[in-house]
Amino acid sequence: MTEIATRILLVDDDIELCELLKEYLSIEGYDVTAVHDGRSGVEAALSGEFQLVLLDVTLPALNGFEVLREIRRETQLPVLMLTARGDDVDRIVGLEIGADDYLPKPYHSRELVARIKAILRRAGSQSAEASPDRGGMLKVGDLELNLANREVYVDGEQAQLTATEFLVLKALVESAGQLISREDLTQTALNRRLAPFDRAIDMHVSNVRKKISKRSDGGPRIKTVRGAGYFYTAGEQSE
Repeated sequence: MTEIATRILLVDDDIELCELLKEYLSIEGYDVTAVHDGRSGVEAALSGEFQLVLLDVTLPALNGFEVLREIRRETQLPVLMLTARGDDVDRIVGLEIGADDYLPKPYHSRELVARIKAILRRAGSQSAEASPDRGGMLKVGDLELNLANREVYVDGEQAQLTATEFLVLKALVESAGQLISREDLTQTALNRRLAPFDRAIDMHVSNVRKKISKRSDGGPRIKTVRGAGYFYTAGEQSE
């Protein structure tokens, strides 16, 4: 039986670059469709036909941030932002809106493939090398994580987390009360090493904080130890 290739949507107005990426990624086993403006990107991303989006920031019609906002209103489809090298503002804004990761231009094609594979593994894609977690619940106080379908509930209400945010929270909850360094959390949740000046894991933790709110007593669920890392604060862990 022939394996179905992972379908990737590439949203970039550089037509020549798109053709090069389509050719390279097809060799790596991916089926890539390219569109060249923001509105077409939103429409294609919400079609349900793709497993991942490669999204440039600078686009006609709608810029990459506007496209990402539209996608996140409807779906948690994994998105890898392509940003200008050295533009930290673009990276931070993209992560705040809900990008799973970012890659600065110009980038090496092998690094792009590595990031794609890492995101697909986090999303539990059938085409990724690792399988998703199966069965089981994690619970700390009024927070519940369903490991089978990657759903999060706070006091019975579902919180909409991306696949990356789910893994960040899962890592913290599994070690509730124990400090996890930024390096270890990046390796666990993003499946890569922490690079110098890399703020990705901090932005993902910030997004998780916003989505799961504070504890019923008003205390924070996730605490920061400046210069060291993070830990989940509430109660004892149970399964």
